[in-house]
Amino acid sequence: MTRNQLAGAARAALGGGRRLEAVERLAGGTTKGVYRLTMDDAMTAIAYLWDDSENYWPATEHDGDLADPFSSGTGLDLFEAAHARLGALGLRVLKIHLVDRDRTHHPADLAIVEDVPGEKLMDLRNRDPRAAEPTMRRLAESLATMRAHRAPSFGKVALVDGGGTSRSASCEQAALVFALRCLAEAAARDHRIADARVRLEERLRRLTAAVRPRAEYSVVHGELGLDHVMVDRNGRPVMIDIENLLYFDVEWEHVFLRLRHTADQYRQLTADGLDEDRLALYGLTQHLSLTAGPLRLLDGDFPDREFMRGIAEHHLNEALAMATAS
Repeated sequence: MTRNQLAGAARAALGGGRRLEAVERLAGGTTKGVYRLTMDDAMTAIAYLWDDSENYWPATEHDGDLADPFSSGTGLDLFEAAHARLGALGLRVLKIHLVDRDRTHHPADLAIVEDVPGEKLMDLRNRDPRAAEPTMRRLAESLATMRAHRAPSFGKVALVDGGGTSRSASCEQAALVFALRCLAEAAARDHRIADARVRLEERLRRLTAAVRPRAEYSVVHGELGLDHVMVDRNGRPVMIDIENLLYFDVEWEHVFLRLRHTADQYRQLTADGLDEDRLALYGLTQHLSLTAGPLRLLDGDFPDREFMRGIAEHHLNEALAMATAS
């Protein structure tokens, strides 16, 4: 994006006679463009742009299917629903300066939100673990608040809060459908998964059968790494990349937290009473997802290709190890 393309939206969002001075594209996103806007008085804000040109993911038939908890979801509606839910829970959320669903300023969904002046919690903790301790405690409290909430059904927050229901009968059945889809995608791209496909499918079905029925649906970020948490001036955690917020089994969140962080980092965020059968099923499901997803991303023009290959290779080997586990 150029300065001219976002100048009108910046004026509408931030006002006060300010003019847009500079636009900087921030690295890291795969589904939307993220840009820092700097005004002529040095005030800054962040623009989220859900434009097809900003999405590195090759399209699939499941994209945008709200009834599928694990379909790729992007756009302003999902962001606003997730933002509203987290805010209703009393969690610190980004201040929204402008939403442009009518595409007045750009021919795509656009939101301009506050630019949190601190750093990512991952960077702070790596640089100064002691300084990160208060924010880690607050993040653990936020997770406890999300875990304690009970929704009437499971699925994408935008769907459930709009009165809809997911297609599958239960969280574990939705996860099985997703895992089998990931297994098929990964097998089509890597012979090692293809060779182990029967064993992996059998393992998935055994793990699903072991899960006991339960109907307690918590708020789950789904991809909560410390790199998806900003630290504000007061040391409060601010979750970002929230579009795929779910009502789901809390174990789904904790599987990702365990995969994404060191044992010491996760120790500060752990929860009691997690169901081991769900953890096992969701563990294999997420390994398959983190194999198939990066391999599919590499079908397109994603720039950091070695990094993405490394993710796929790691989780591929983890999935194969689970296929042979007793």
